[in-house]
Amino acid sequence: MTAHPAGPAPSFGAFVTASTAAGRLVVQPRMGFGDPRSMRGGLARTRAATAHTAGTLTVDSYTRVGDLAGARAAVADGTRLNGYPIAAHAPATTRAVLEGLHGAGFPVQVRHGSARPEPIVRALLAAGLDATEGGPVSYCLPYGRTPLRDSVAAWVRACALLADGARPGATPHLESFGGCLLGQLCPPSLLVATSLLECLFFVRYGLRSVSLSYAQQTHPGQDEEALRALGRLAAEFLPADVERHVVLYTYMGVYPHTERGALRLLEDSARLAVRAGAGRLIVKTAAEAHRIPTVDENVRALETAAAAAALEEAPGPADTTDTEVYLEARALVEAVLDLHPDLSRALPAAFARGLLDVPFCLHPDNPGRSLGFIDPTGRLRWARTGSMPLSPDAAADAAPLTADGLLAALWHVAGRYDGRRDPTDDPPDDPAAGDGHDHPSAAPLTV
Repeated sequence: MTAHPAGPAPSFGAFVTASTAAGRLVVQPRMGFGDPRSMRGGLARTRAATAHTAGTLTVDSYTRVGDLAGARAAVADGTRLNGYPIAAHAPATTRAVLEGLHGAGFPVQVRHGSARPEPIVRALLAAGLDATEGGPVSYCLPYGRTPLRDSVAAWVRACALLADGARPGATPHLESFGGCLLGQLCPPSLLVATSLLECLFFVRYGLRSVSLSYAQQTHPGQDEEALRALGRLAAEFLPADVERHVVLYTYMGVYPHTERGALRLLEDSARLAVRAGAGRLIVKTAAEAHRIPTVDENVRALETAAAAAALEEAPGPADTTDTEVYLEARALVEAVLDLHPDLSRALPAAFARGLLDVPFCLHPDNPGRSLGFIDPTGRLRWARTGSMPLSPDAAADAAPLTADGLLAALWHVAGRYDGRRDPTDDPPDDPAAGDGHDHPSAAPLTV
């Protein structure tokens, strides 16, 4: 068990920065329960794990989509929810969930997935919290049909609420989800650019502590380039007095079906995080391919990742090589910033003009003319770039994407870690796999 100092909770970003300085990777689950006692139990188990942990309070689906009446009715009826309905519970209830857990060595972040997050921000502030995540693009385009301009306007208000409403002496923290767009098959440069642009948006509207996200993709070398490019671009574009760190997400696409493959992928993500200088890792569990994980499985994932990270060498000096990911991401960022100095206007305009274009995203405000592919070396590259200021890879013309090709790409990582040559083969039997779980509406939500 890791010792957690008592006392007032520090700023979330300061906790990660101090942990990084001490050579410790912060590991964090994606966990939410509707019942306050279960939510408190999950946080307590996370805090007690043999790892350097941060807590997560993930909201339910009613709250995420703004159906607060539905969330309140579920609480009143005792209906099991797939996350914590923070805006339906009284602030005193949430404070009781956190009491004795949320402190100097255990900050807690609220995760939600909402394009209109103001009620969530008000609720977390009322409960004494000041760390959350998302973004006007990353919690709009992949998650529903909320118009992008409406999401941007809502996030302007949410940033102001968070910046102005935190407890005295605290530095509220906001993490961009921009590095996780659709989870997979998006070339890294767009993930890096979106994460940086959202953090610039947060700073424009009052935040002084941010984190930039990136989701592990298909090639470890390219992922390391992307993480280093993200750190370098953050240093170049964000004001020097803004507290920041990089957070890596363990692979968010089709997950290995075998326990051995899933754990190997998790361990590789932890080593990647350390090697590339990320301060925090959002873990996944061996159960991801089958069902929503239990608390025990989340704790095991935290401890597995922490053990792998502890054995990895610390990152070397900051890389100033102009890699492909760095150059492409910088071109995207500059193209958007050239549209207007106010990102609340520049971001919608960038999508309207096709300067930003998310592959496979069906949102009405996404141009839908870009396409990524996995090249023979395993790297994600651009097959089509639409109107983005990038050049497609000529190699994509030799093998146009087909339905079978898309299926193979989606299963690329899972098949590699499970040891399957053909991604359409049935997965090997795994005696450690579970037999299923309650309906997701009544299970922990892991966003």
